[in-house]
Amino acid sequence: MYYIIQKNVFKDPRYDVIFEVLEELGLDYECVEFKQNSNQLEIQTDRKDIFVYGSVKLAKITADFDWLPGSFYGNNHEFEKYSKGYGINTINYGSYISLFSDRIDWSNKKELFIKPSIDAKVFTGKIFNEPEWNDFVYNSLNDNQNHRINKNTSIQISEPYLLIKEARIWVVGKKIVTSSYYRFHGGIEFEENVEESGIKFAHNMTELYNVADAYVMDIALTYDGWKIMEINCINSAGFYRGNVMKIIKALENFYINS
Repeated sequence: MYYIIQKNVFKDPRYDVIFEVLEELGLDYECVEFKQNSNQLEIQTDRKDIFVYGSVKLAKITADFDWLPGSFYGNNHEFEKYSKGYGINTINYGSYISLFSDRIDWSNKKELFIKPSIDAKVFTGKIFNEPEWNDFVYNSLNDNQNHRINKNTSIQISEPYLLIKEARIWVVGKKIVTSSYYRFHGGIEFEENVEESGIKFAHNMTELYNVADAYVMDIALTYDGWKIMEINCINSAGFYRGNVMKIIKALENFYINS
C-alpha cells in the first residue's frame, strides 16, 4: 500500500517511528499537512491503495475518499453503535449521550464521568462534580480561542469507575497485532507487557463484535475485571509502546490477501 502521513500533529514521542518502519519495509509514503485554517490537502499520488495516519481531522476528512483502506473514521467507532455489540463489557454500559449545552441532572450524584462521545480529542474526558462541569461548559462556550467545542458537541455521561490500569490493543482482521499499557492508577508498578488476562479479554471481544477491518481497543482493568474503555480509530491513535512494525505488516498482509 501507499501511506499518507500527516506531519507530527500530536505529542507522541514515538510518532516518527512509522517513518522508520515504512522505510525499512520499502513502502512508499508521503508527508502532508493542512493549509492554514483550511481542510485542503495537497496529495501527490494518484494511487487508491492508501492508508492514512495523523490527526482526527485527517482521518475524518479522508474517510469518504475512494481509497482502500483509506480511513476507518466513523461508522462503528461511535459508542452508541459498538456498545450494542459489546454490551456489559463496556466500562460505560448504561451511560447516555447528550449535548454539551444540555442541562445535566445531578440529583443524588456527587460526581459523573463525562467525555466526548465521538471525537476524543475535543476535550479530555474525566470525573467532574457539578460546579466543575458548569464552569467548564461556561468557559468553553465563551472562549473565543476554542474552536473545538460548541453547544451541539456530543458528550457521553456515566457513573465514575475505579480503574487499576489501562491498555491499548491494536486489532487487524479480528486478530490482536500488538498492545501497550498507557496508564496505571493508585501507585501500581509499571509493567512492560499487557498481561495475559487483558489480551484474552480483548481477543474475546474481537470475536463478540467486529468494529472494522482495523481499529484500536482501549481496555481497563477494574475491580469488576477487564472492561472496554473505548474504541478508537487506528488512523489517529497514538502508538505508546505498541510495535509499529507489527501494525504495518498486519495491514499489508490483510489487504494483500483480502
